[in-house]
Amino acid sequence: MTDIPLLKALTSAGIGPRRRLADAIREGRVTVNGAVAESFNHPVDTSKDRVTLDGKTVELKAEAMVCLMLNKPAGVVTTARDEKGRPTVLDLLPPEYRRLRLYPAGRLDADSTGLLLLTNDGDLTYRLTHPRYEHEKEYLVQVRGRLKPEEAEKLARGIRLEDGPTAPAQVREVELPPYNYSITIHEGRKRQVRRMFEHLGHPVLALQRVRLGQLRLGELKEGEVRRLNEREINSLLEK
Repeated sequence: MTDIPLLKALTSAGIGPRRRLADAIREGRVTVNGAVAESFNHPVDTSKDRVTLDGKTVELKAEAMVCLMLNKPAGVVTTARDEKGRPTVLDLLPPEYRRLRLYPAGRLDADSTGLLLLTNDGDLTYRLTHPRYEHEKEYLVQVRGRLKPEEAEKLARGIRLEDGPTAPAQVREVELPPYNYSITIHEGRKRQVRRMFEHLGHPVLALQRVRLGQLRLGELKEGEVRRLNEREINSLLEK
């Protein structure tokens, strides 16, 4: 079998996000055939090499990549577990997907709804969440009041929040009750869209993500999932 880089072998095994696994290699917590791995690109033959993480053997048989689109309802948290006992996105998965090691690729806050991806592939998660890849995210928002032209222009130029200036956004009015605006960004800061409108004095009353890159939520009903096809997955990996 052709050797593959250690980090790729670990992410393909579906044992966690790429960043966490990269940290584990960097911290000397990963061994290959008994020797501490010193490089992300250490060659690994998944058919015979023994890899451990924190002393535990990693099953290197690569799982088939699975990526699901979920239309997340309000009140559901984007985590695998919640210490407060709230429902999580994993609770919404059909039985055939619950045995897979899926985790959210990105976030939506509990009050927000719409398009969320879940996958077992660390490389895909990395590409979807790392700022360098700049995947566009489009949201429909219901805000209190109507933006003044100069306020819309501020969003288009970028505004300064407490954690720094935002990149330029695309904003337009829509008539899709209850939503009255569409906003497209490529960043992914915590509650960013809500904070941008609140900064201008227009609290967000409802928010739904409807597009990620070329993927659109479409007619997927709230609480339902569908599996992405190869073409859709490749569209996310092209950047």
